[in-house]
Amino acid sequence: MNDPPATRIDPPPFQADPDLARVMDALPGSRIVGGAVRDVLARRAVADIDLATPWPPDRVDAALRGVGIRTVATGIAHGTITAVTGGRRFEVTTLRRDVETDGRHAVVAFTEDWRADAERRDFTMNALSMARDGAVFDYFCGLADLAAGRVRFVGDAAERIAEDYLRVLRFFRFHARYGRTEPDEATRAALRDGAAGLSRLSIERVWYELARLLSAPDPVEAVRSMAALGVLARVLPEGADPGALSALVAGGGPNDPVLRLAALLLDGSAEAAALRLKLSSADRERLIALSATSPPALADDDAELRRALANAEPAIVLGASWRRGPYTKAADGLRARIAAMARPVLPLDGKTIVAMGVPAGPAVGRLLAAVRRRWVAGGCVASRADCEADARRLASVSDAEVSRMPLRD
Repeated sequence: MNDPPATRIDPPPFQADPDLARVMDALPGSRIVGGAVRDVLARRAVADIDLATPWPPDRVDAALRGVGIRTVATGIAHGTITAVTGGRRFEVTTLRRDVETDGRHAVVAFTEDWRADAERRDFTMNALSMARDGAVFDYFCGLADLAAGRVRFVGDAAERIAEDYLRVLRFFRFHARYGRTEPDEATRAALRDGAAGLSRLSIERVWYELARLLSAPDPVEAVRSMAALGVLARVLPEGADPGALSALVAGGGPNDPVLRLAALLLDGSAEAAALRLKLSSADRERLIALSATSPPALADDDAELRRALANAEPAIVLGASWRRGPYTKAADGLRARIAAMARPVLPLDGKTIVAMGVPAGPAVGRLLAAVRRRWVAGGCVASRADCEADARRLASVSDAEVSRMPLRD
C-alpha cells in the first residue's frame, strides 16, 4: 500500500459513534471517505458517512451479515453496498480505479490500492480518508487546500473534467461552499473549455448541481466566476444577471435555490427556464410566480400590500420582498406586516353571479373578473354586498363600457 504519513486528529471525530463503530469493526481496515471527512475537518455539520474498503463486495456483504447488520445492494456493479444499523445507512464501497471514461460515466475495476482510489476523485479535499482512530490519509495536499479555501482538482484539471463534465458544475458548487481563493489560470482555462461538455449531461443533473450551488450561504462570487468563464450561459441560456442575485444575498434573503434562481434569471424568462430545467410542478409554479411578482416597497400602505396578497400567495410576496436589498430593519418590518396580514379573498363567486340572472358561461367569468379588478383597485376591502351591487351594475352595461369605467368609484 502506498500511503503517505497520516495526520492524526485528536480526539478522533468519529470515535463516539456506536453505529459507525459496529460497521467498521465488521470491516477491519475500512476508512471514512468523502464529504464526511471534508466536513468534519472544516468544522461543518456532517450529513451522511460513507466508507471505503479494500475488500470486494461479496466479502463486505458476508462480513456485515455475519454480525447481524442488514445490507442493501444499492450499487453492486460499482462496488457499493449499504449497511443499515441503528436506523442509519452507511454506504460501503470497494476501492476502485477507472478503466475507461466517456465524459460522464466510468468503467471501474476493484483495487486494494488506496492511492489509486483517491486518484479518481475530483478535488483534493474530497480525496481524504480517515481511520476511526482519527488518522487522516492525504495523498494530494487536500488538508492544506481545505485550510486555505482552495478547490483544486486531483491531477490535471482538463483531464479530470474530460473524464466527467459534471465536474465543471461541481467545481463551482464546492467553490461556493469552501472556496476563499481564486482558481489558477490552468483551472480557469479547463473550466472554460469544459463548459461545452455540459450539453452531454442530463438536464435533471444540471438542475441538481445548480440548486445545491444556489443553496450555499453566499454563491455570488461562484456565479460571477461561472459567468466570466462562459459556464453560466451554458447553464442558463435564457440569460442571467448575477447582480440581481448579489442584491438578494446582500439583502439577507434565505438560502432558497428557487428564490435565488428567480432573482438570477432575466425578466420574462422564468417559464422557459423552468421547462428546460424540468423543475417539479411545485418549483416551476413558484419560480414563475416569484419572477412575476414585483417586490413590495417600504412605502407601501396596507391597501397596497393587500393588493399584492390578493394576486399572489403570502409566501410569494414575502419571497419577492427579499429582492429589494440591502438588508434594513425597515425591510424586516415590512415582512412582519405582510406575515401578519390575512390573504384577502374576493367575497363573490360564480354561483352568485348566475343567481343574479347572468347565463352560465363565459359572461360569468368576464363579470367576475371585472368585479375583482375593481375590488383589488379599492384595496380589497369592499364587502360582499358592495361586490354584489357592483356586479349588478356591471351586468347591465357592455364589456366595452366596463373597460372604460374607472377602477375606483
